[in-house]
Amino acid sequence: MSNAEYHARGAVQAAPELAHPRVLDRTRLAAVLAAERTGKRVVFTNGCFDVLHPGHVDLLARAKALGEILVVGVNSDESVRRLAKGRERPLNPLAARVFVLAHLASVDYVTPFDEDTPYTLIATLRPEVLVKGGDWTPERIVGRDLVEAAGGRVYSLPLLPGYSTTDLIERVKRASAQIAQEHPGSL
Repeated sequence: MSNAEYHARGAVQAAPELAHPRVLDRTRLAAVLAAERTGKRVVFTNGCFDVLHPGHVDLLARAKALGEILVVGVNSDESVRRLAKGRERPLNPLAARVFVLAHLASVDYVTPFDEDTPYTLIATLRPEVLVKGGDWTPERIVGRDLVEAAGGRVYSLPLLPGYSTTDLIERVKRASAQIAQEHPGSL
């Protein structure tokens, strides 16, 4: 697919080397889903996905098992910063994060959003299934009212123990500090 064809499909602008046809803006994705969803359940989940780890991959695979089309909403760089994840976050820019997610076998489509929550994105895409990790109680899951009002299901799936982007970043910082202390001038 040429760059012109890619962007004509409503693909999100990214560095050309990180372009992927399954990364679409919300308007184009809504049109694609309207054409593809007959007889299929659309599953939606969202997050920052800053440093992809086994916990993310496991959650996405289990989310996909709840339907036929998995859509992943990804917080923009500015949205991540507003979530108070830390001033150094995101470590990976949006283009890199959506590119990696689009290459996972369980993920059908990826779409970024700049709002603090995916509420308007969920309202636009109208998924039949809404999924978040177990650190979100069902009552706190954004968009729950929309999905349940349309007869859909909302799931808070248990997280794979021992995996957290924040914890991973802290381990790297501690290891770097220890190396710097043991080997001054090496970093």
